[in-house]
Amino acid sequence: MNVTLLLRLLSAHLLADFFLQSGKLCKAKNESGKKGVIAQLAHAFIHALSAYILLADWKNWIIPLVIFVSHLIIDVLKSRLHGKGTVSFLCDQSVHILVIILLWWWLYADKIQACGWLASMISSKQLWATIVAYLIITKPASVLISKFIKNWTPSNNMQGQGMPRAGEWIGYIERVLILTFVITNNIEAVGFLLAAKSVFRFGDLNKAKEIKITEYVLLGTLVSFTIALLVAFALISIL
Repeated sequence: MNVTLLLRLLSAHLLADFFLQSGKLCKAKNESGKKGVIAQLAHAFIHALSAYILLADWKNWIIPLVIFVSHLIIDVLKSRLHGKGTVSFLCDQSVHILVIILLWWWLYADKIQACGWLASMISSKQLWATIVAYLIITKPASVLISKFIKNWTPSNNMQGQGMPRAGEWIGYIERVLILTFVITNNIEAVGFLLAAKSVFRFGDLNKAKEIKITEYVLLGTLVSFTIALLVAFALISIL
């Protein structure tokens, strides 16, 4: 079974759903009328095109067509059901990924392609598994964390207390570092990273004198570290 092709399709899904979908497009998808329909069609088309390009099987129109139709139907249903919570997010992603796995199993599970050094590198399971892991721990993980800790957000306005999106980018960087540390067999550096973050955060939390803010920041940090470590250990098992 050619796992590389499956990893390419998963990479296309992650890119299209998180990196190529702007906040404006995401918001427009939930609007009613013509604007919402156009946004849904555009998003589904981006998914189909991403899958077609990364799969690089230029004669195969079945996969991009099925991904376009299935993604459109799933997102329209999600929009009409007004699903915005953690469970809705996980269910939505699971169904999309299930469609991709079934397509791969039907068309490519028994095919192996190998043509020279370049083809070997492109079809490397290790390469694509690593790409998928790094994609997961950035924006997808950030979205999941924000949905998970939403119910514990302190009532007072914290957005004016720091730079816009600084916390989001801090999360990206820390998870990338954790994944890199673990797969390069430098897991002890994860402890140093956690200690360093705690030192930098201590002054702000001490000044705040608010236990809710302290617990909120601690919860977000621990969830972020947990996701990064789980993805890292999963990647190691593949590699």
